[in-house]
Amino acid sequence: MELKEDELHTLIKKAKEGNQLAFNTLLDSFWNSVHSFQLKRHQNENDAEDITIQTFSRAFDKIHTFNENYQFKTWLITISKNIHIDSLRKKNSSIAAETYKTKSHEVYEVPDENPTPEDKIITEQNLAKLLKDIKQLKPKYQKVIHLRYFQELTYKEISEQIGEPINNVKVKLLRAKKLLAEIIKKS
Repeated sequence: MELKEDELHTLIKKAKEGNQLAFNTLLDSFWNSVHSFQLKRHQNENDAEDITIQTFSRAFDKIHTFNENYQFKTWLITISKNIHIDSLRKKNSSIAAETYKTKSHEVYEVPDENPTPEDKIITEQNLAKLLKDIKQLKPKYQKVIHLRYFQELTYKEISEQIGEPINNVKVKLLRAKKLLAEIIKKS
């Protein structure tokens, strides 16, 4: 409902004096304007309604500060806009705080990748078994496996060391791995 200028001034004056009926009339008159303003910003009915309610609550708490040289609707929209901005800041602040908590918590949950004494024993046992299995291979296969996986040489370096072409090294290594896999499966 559209209020005339003199009616609006009378209602504001009565509202400043604490008249509840004047508050209700102002609320009914300006609800749609403030609510529409918030709907454009939120596009969520519940959020728009919450901020509209907060707007009128704050406006009626501070009605005595309203300067009648300005438009009442503009004053309400300004309050509404400020509440909207405050809610965005609060939301962004809580997201940042939550992210910080999560990230700082993750810092203390870095897994210890150092092997335990049990891991060391198991690794040594596995290595001993693997060396025993490698010794079952022919010496030419033992040598390429040892050079590649224990000395970590490249194919080219192995080729130079054993005096054979790179392709032969690759084939020998492939055969050695297949034979070793068969030996490991059997044992």
